[in-house]
Amino acid sequence: MKKLGILTVIIAATGLASCTAQAPKAEFKNEIDSLSYMFGVANTQGLDYYIAGQLGVDTTYMADFIAGVQEGVNMNSPKDIAHSAGIQIGQQITGRIIENINAQLFAGDSTQALNVNNFIAGFVSALKKKPGMVTPEEASAYVQTHADAIKAKALEEKYGENKAAGEKFLAENKTKEGVKTTESGLQYKVIKEGKGAIPTETSTVKVNYKGTLIDGTEFDSSYSRKEPASFRANQVIKGWTEALTMMPVGSKWELYIPQELAYGSRETGTIKPFSTLVFEVELLEIEKK
Repeated sequence: MKKLGILTVIIAATGLASCTAQAPKAEFKNEIDSLSYMFGVANTQGLDYYIAGQLGVDTTYMADFIAGVQEGVNMNSPKDIAHSAGIQIGQQITGRIIENINAQLFAGDSTQALNVNNFIAGFVSALKKKPGMVTPEEASAYVQTHADAIKAKALEEKYGENKAAGEKFLAENKTKEGVKTTESGLQYKVIKEGKGAIPTETSTVKVNYKGTLIDGTEFDSSYSRKEPASFRANQVIKGWTEALTMMPVGSKWELYIPQELAYGSRETGTIKPFSTLVFEVELLEIEKK
């Protein structure tokens, strides 16, 4: 069979593409022409996955996507670029931006959502910079206050049982022998009393620990990793900081940490919002600076 040159193959491929996808007709007069064409082909590698996964394009409408690409190539004036950028931002607003806000604000409750028209109205009004308009800084302060309240309410409704279970556990636990309760609500039990120095909040400590939920589910353990952890005493959750600054080196305590001294409304790995946590903590040493 006669071996075809790469230029011939490219020309044949171009002819086919012209018939099926109405792509612009390529001309091959030199090696740069061939290289340019092959660059175009090479840059479609993985594009199907990107436009479907990242841009949300329904690949049923690939012909429309291709038409948009061809139009976009010819939109080079400042006016065209501004218009195109506006379209992209608008699509991001009604896509990822509002979807992400809704997911965070309403704790995944699909029955509640922001008013898209009001969002766009505020967005456009701010861009027009009309006199007397609320400033972005003022709006951000309003959002911070009101969004936090809505988010907290949504999380309370979704994880209310989790919070109640933690409160019940602590109420029962504080009556057990050896368990002490601090003013903050932290509970602890001394398993072994050390005789070393007591860390300050800025001390770097080395500890072994195991963390579980109140049902016994383990979520973290330095024992499992077979390596102690080192960190500054004030760079961890509040319950840990309080306990570490009361423990002499060499101590081993069991901590029962209320959700407000742990991660509160945050979800961290297998730790759901409002989780009461139980830790076994062994303070090995205060590291020298």
